[in-house]
Amino acid sequence: MKASELRQKYLNFFKEKGHTIIPSASLIPKEDPTVLFTTAGMHPLVPYLLGEKHPGGQRLVNVQKCIRTVDIESVGDPTHNTFFEMLGNWSLGDYFKKEALEWSWEFLTSPQWLSLEKGRMAASVFAGDQDALFDQEAFNLWKEIGISEKRIAKLPKVNNWWGPAGETGPCGPDSEIFYWVGDENKAPASFNDDNDLWVEIWNNVFMEYNKKADGAYERLSQQNVDTGMGLERLLMIFNGLDDVYKTELFWPLIVKIQVLSGKQYGQSKEITKAMRIIADHLRAATFILGDENGVAPSNVEQGYVLRRLIRRAIRFGRQIGITGMFTTMIAEETIKIFRETYPEIGKNKDFIVSQLFNEEEKFRGALEKGLKEFEKVAGDRSLAEGNVLVGQAVFRLYDTYGFPVEMTKELAEERGLQIDEEGFKNAFLKHQELSRAGAEQKFKGGLADHSELTKKLHTATHLLLAALRQVLGPYVFQKGSNITADRLRLDFSHDRKMVKEELKQVEDLVNEQIKKDLEVMVSEMSLEEAKREEAMGVFESKYDERVKVYTIGNPSAGSGQVFSKEICGGPHVERTRELGKFRIIKEEASSAGVRRIKAVLE
Repeated sequence: MKASELRQKYLNFFKEKGHTIIPSASLIPKEDPTVLFTTAGMHPLVPYLLGEKHPGGQRLVNVQKCIRTVDIESVGDPTHNTFFEMLGNWSLGDYFKKEALEWSWEFLTSPQWLSLEKGRMAASVFAGDQDALFDQEAFNLWKEIGISEKRIAKLPKVNNWWGPAGETGPCGPDSEIFYWVGDENKAPASFNDDNDLWVEIWNNVFMEYNKKADGAYERLSQQNVDTGMGLERLLMIFNGLDDVYKTELFWPLIVKIQVLSGKQYGQSKEITKAMRIIADHLRAATFILGDENGVAPSNVEQGYVLRRLIRRAIRFGRQIGITGMFTTMIAEETIKIFRETYPEIGKNKDFIVSQLFNEEEKFRGALEKGLKEFEKVAGDRSLAEGNVLVGQAVFRLYDTYGFPVEMTKELAEERGLQIDEEGFKNAFLKHQELSRAGAEQKFKGGLADHSELTKKLHTATHLLLAALRQVLGPYVFQKGSNITADRLRLDFSHDRKMVKEELKQVEDLVNEQIKKDLEVMVSEMSLEEAKREEAMGVFESKYDERVKVYTIGNPSAGSGQVFSKEICGGPHVERTRELGKFRIIKEEASSAGVRRIKAVLE
């Protein structure tokens, strides 16, 4: 089965069960400063899981683009990926555990759908702790469905609890489905999640709780179902493979890496691992760069993670003998595979290729020198305390040679050494660097604690984009945004530094709309209707999705009275006067052909 068939089968199945098909959200959340990337399909749906009405109704299904940086260290085995596609279906206060588990079983095992072997299935449920009880209901349901009690594991929160996506929000116990990928005749009678031949393929999350800022759990006003199934793993299993890199979603990349390196996949553990890392990291980098909110490599936030992925791939390329520039070639293969499903990466091909080329050119020379420097450092006992490399030496590799601290840590571990991470952080702060050294750390003070200010800043971002298009021209499009507790940031397409007069024009234009006390109106419509009404947005979905369109101005007074019209999920204020005074505090380069404005409300 092809990936395109599998995606469509999943969507069709849940459409028959009354679900509305919705498009994938951006990989880079526009409104939520508490996370760097969209890590699961539920992340863009948090407001609706908390009770807000979704334009698609109470039953939803989609294929969501995801990035999980917690898995970077696991990449190199047969099943872990940084970027992956998540098949997900949701109940927003509608059906619950019984339907969710029965339908997942039906889709996987029914001859009409995937027809996977029931004898290879196992499940896990939440064992219970001081926060929530053992999930007896899910346990009983699996027995009724037909899974042997020996194959239903009761596991703790670390295994069978999902969420929240940030520090606070909806969460709850989950029930995972596993499939035996080993010899059919050797499938054990009991399930042991430590055995790698049991591969997790589907997770049913029962969102019954909301985690508060103080760490306490409270019952949600509505019971939700949030499910997720990795497309890559399911495609692997359905086609009788034991390695996601042998599926059509990766194999063309592996073939290209074989040609470039002169090595063969499977030739050795080290070569196979390196090829997987290169394919995975550059595929993820292509999607991050090509996203509608795409970012460029940098030393902060999402750009830091992107830089780490690219540079790690370059290091492993060198390790297996790739001598020339190669990252753009892997990106082009990735675009060929996915451009029909995700048109945005085809549309943004020039940006993807130029950013990868620049980053590789910048790092390749430094890599050779940096590796020599590392060998000196690793062999110099004066730069180590026991088996630990001192923080200042680690910082030098970062500051002078562009080695992400995680890369130095990995190199050290290959030599049986450790690094002084605290010492690195101290050296880092001393030099007033802004790099996000802990790339997995979340922003503090997110939506849950600053909802009113977030609404204001988010609405102001709409006004800012519209003002930029009026002052600079209609070629200006949003390339990314981020809202924290005290400022907004907008990246936009523009090929030069803005002059003071232009910045003042933009600032005045935004404040003029604020003084007019314009109404912020929302309406629900199909994507086609939104296109016809010339709403700003990225039309990447081929499905008949209903969207929210926010209009700022007076539509009844003619098009000249509408200042901004954008497809968006919110949140927004009701009238512009609520925003106060808008002030631009900085305009700077973000990347080639992309500028960045930071602004505040006073």
